[in-house]
Amino acid sequence: MKLPGFASIALVASLVLAGCAVAPPKVARAEAQREVEAAERAFAKTMADRDHAAFAGFIADDAIFFGGKEPLRGKAQVAAGWKKYFDKPAAPFSWEPAQVEVLDSGTLALSTGPVRAGDGKIIATFNSIWRREAPGVWRVVFDKGSEVCGDGK
Repeated sequence: MKLPGFASIALVASLVLAGCAVAPPKVARAEAQREVEAAERAFAKTMADRDHAAFAGFIADDAIFFGGKEPLRGKAQVAAGWKKYFDKPAAPFSWEPAQVEVLDSGTLALSTGPVRAGDGKIIATFNSIWRREAPGVWRVVFDKGSEVCGDGK
């Protein structure tokens, strides 16, 4: 059967567009967990290295960070709001992931762990939601810390 010219073009265009709508390849959960843990450690290292520009590179364009009276919305506002933590020679705090969980879809992840003052005392717990934006590329979309109750050893 021969299709008229227009019908052939429409069929080919539909197939091409359908191919563009295919989701990115799914990543194994264990691999995604390793990627997010590595991303979180690299993100934390930006504070230790006093590298604000690198810090901003881990933030999603539409991120929301909680911590003040009003949440910081968007990469530019988050970066500007966190700039003060990079101004002094010594990092005011540090953090590291203690637990990472990834959705089976491999698209979102939670990392959580302790936040330590300069003297090593645990002062808070952070909770960050990461989104996979490309293979091997994770960015923070939500971040919120919670003060620690008790002696914070």
